[in-house]
Amino acid sequence: MGIRLRQKIFLVMLAAMAAVVLCMYLVMRWSFDRGFLKYVHTLDQARLETVAGRFEEAYAAEGSWQFLKDNPRRLADLLRFWPPDSTDGLSGPAEDYDHAQRSSGRRHKHEKRRGHDSGGGLIRRVVLLDEQKNPVVGPSVSPSKLLLRPLLHKGKTVGYLSMIPPKIVSDVRQLRFAQEQKQTFALIALAVVILAALISFPMAGRMVRRIRSLASATHLLASGKFDTRVTGDSSDELGQLSRDFNTLAMTLEKNETARRQWVADISHELRTPLSVLRGEIEAIQDGVREPTPEIVGALHHEVMKLGRLVDDLYELSLSDLGALTYRRTETDLGQLLRQAIEPFRYEFEGRGIRLEVNTPPDGELLLFADPDRLRQLFSNLLENSLKYTERGGRLSILAERKSKKTIVCFEDSGPGVPESEMGKLFDRLYRVEGSRSRATGGAGLGLAICRNIVEAHNGGISAFSSPMGGLGVKMEIPLNG
Repeated sequence: MGIRLRQKIFLVMLAAMAAVVLCMYLVMRWSFDRGFLKYVHTLDQARLETVAGRFEEAYAAEGSWQFLKDNPRRLADLLRFWPPDSTDGLSGPAEDYDHAQRSSGRRHKHEKRRGHDSGGGLIRRVVLLDEQKNPVVGPSVSPSKLLLRPLLHKGKTVGYLSMIPPKIVSDVRQLRFAQEQKQTFALIALAVVILAALISFPMAGRMVRRIRSLASATHLLASGKFDTRVTGDSSDELGQLSRDFNTLAMTLEKNETARRQWVADISHELRTPLSVLRGEIEAIQDGVREPTPEIVGALHHEVMKLGRLVDDLYELSLSDLGALTYRRTETDLGQLLRQAIEPFRYEFEGRGIRLEVNTPPDGELLLFADPDRLRQLFSNLLENSLKYTERGGRLSILAERKSKKTIVCFEDSGPGVPESEMGKLFDRLYRVEGSRSRATGGAGLGLAICRNIVEAHNGGISAFSSPMGGLGVKMEIPLNG
């Protein structure tokens, strides 16, 4: 069985925190070692002041530094008042010089075998220079690398005293202190790692619970339960994912509702003409009615309406699939609009509806479009106005050019459409009044087809309340299609 997501997140978080703690521990340890050596050297420099006077007294008594060159053991005698907590703890008289040298030599050899030279012995680190900064006793080191303390006699500098900084700590008490500090650092680092583990595990569990909730909700959504929702109250990525999931579920729920409504509306639209045809045919079969030319004409009318409905559905499905063909050419919109109006002019006059057409002259409104589809667009809008505009009303059509777009507006007189219904007019099979029959209101596919045609030309279509009390439809089509 593989590692579960909770364990993976926990291990990643713990490893990251442990790496950070380890780096901090190593940096703190390096900083402590370096700072502690500086601190020891600073103490040595301060303690050097306490023995500088003995060097000046010895020079006054001997008259030169030759006595140290002849008898280097006297250096230990001058350093015998070195504070007892010094690096070497040297405080004995000159007789201890050989013992100090032997101890220092043994430690020096031991540390060389370990791969480094400590340079930590006090006597081996003391440097005495004459007035020309030439070495008298001590190792040869460039004076520029040392912090020199002038030695005076009768107001004149007779030499310089200094110490080489230690490379490691060699005093037992200082080593014990440094070791205790390092152990404390290690314990603190371990405690921080343990605390990180205690914090990481519940945090990993909380993250996994949110992911598990999303996974469970996804399974429910996949099974068809589109009302599934998850809580997304956080502002992080998981919260955004939860909100996106809710948006997806809401969209799927709306699409499912629309699909069911679509099937129900199609069934209703097909049932009406089929019921009329069935009733009339059964009445003729039963001898209730005679197959007169009027009856046959009514049956033919219902068949034609049924055929138009099927054609509209087929055309709408082709448009949705992007399979509806468009043959774009340079088209004179004004001329095309007037041509589309002519077949309807007699019907408008028969219903007493006055047509007001305002289009530019031929050749002034050219655009790159499919003339057949635009003619279908205008025919659908004219038929819609013809069906819904009351007798004695008015229809105003305006076409003009604005910037790089063509604006076409259809505005008719009452009855109007409520503002709450404006956004639904271009939905397929939608009619403002559900009680209207197909003979009056159609199947509700005309405006849906209009929207697809306009959008196929990279334009936009919208509905608004006409100033004359009816419906207004505005189309914006780019000149370049």
